[in-house]
Amino acid sequence: MFSSKKRLDNAYKNAKIIDFDDDSKFILFSDCHRGDNSFADDFANNRNIYFHALKHYYTEGFQYCELGDGDELWENLSFSAILNAHKNVYMLMKEFHKKERLHMIWGNHDMVYRDPKYVEKHLSTYFDPKVGEDVELFKNLKYHEGIVLKHCMTGQELFLTHGHQADWWNFLFWKWSRFMVRVLWKPLNVMGIADPTSPAKNYTELIKVERRTKRWITENNNVMTIVGHTHRPRFPEPGDIAFFNDGSCVHPRSITGIEIENGKISLIKWQIDTNDDGVLQIVRVLLEGPRKLADYKTAKN
Repeated sequence: MFSSKKRLDNAYKNAKIIDFDDDSKFILFSDCHRGDNSFADDFANNRNIYFHALKHYYTEGFQYCELGDGDELWENLSFSAILNAHKNVYMLMKEFHKKERLHMIWGNHDMVYRDPKYVEKHLSTYFDPKVGEDVELFKNLKYHEGIVLKHCMTGQELFLTHGHQADWWNFLFWKWSRFMVRVLWKPLNVMGIADPTSPAKNYTELIKVERRTKRWITENNNVMTIVGHTHRPRFPEPGDIAFFNDGSCVHPRSITGIEIENGKISLIKWQIDTNDDGVLQIVRVLLEGPRKLADYKTAKN
């Protein structure tokens, strides 16, 4: 798979199919980059916002789709350090999983999860010091390169993937990038110097990745495609190329995501705000939408 087209074709062809209807509810987040709560852990700044939002979606009956780079496994050697740093988050995700409402996609920063044996070994159980033994975490959890949400009535498809398939360096040479991040960019990140290989920090690369993805979408009957990777939220108008991006969970003091509910799609943000009394609170802000999914319907669907 030497071209972005072939890589995206493969992700689409082998995607897990999830049937849904207008009563289904999904929240899509990506690029959480959950770390070890060190100075290099970008997720730590927004963990309370993220946890509050995820609790809301669990209570409201949403299914959670994580579109890659959930765990920061370039900077961190093991999942256990990340689990211990953000235990409350994983216990909540465990509840989603127990109710079959957790759908996971791997990205370039957690690409080790494409190996089912790695997932089984590291995510199935964890050591609980309270009882002195391993206890269940994500039993039988499956990671996917792509997921297709397929509408039961209309047949409309929404293709979900991380998006690094259009980023040849971070797809093919992710092990080299991981090595460089661990030995060079993690220490520099603590000092505020960004990794230039990341499209989220390199505008030229970001534009190239988006252009390649849009080209693939137009070549595939404008199939609705939702990605992450670049950290830049995108929400097209009906009639434009159906290229969506849910943003990331490591924006300064906010997280962004995409909601699908009542047959409609919205781009949302959760952030810290103050009320009239000056009390800090976490609030949901509607950025774009809601738009009917049918407005993006193509001849194929």
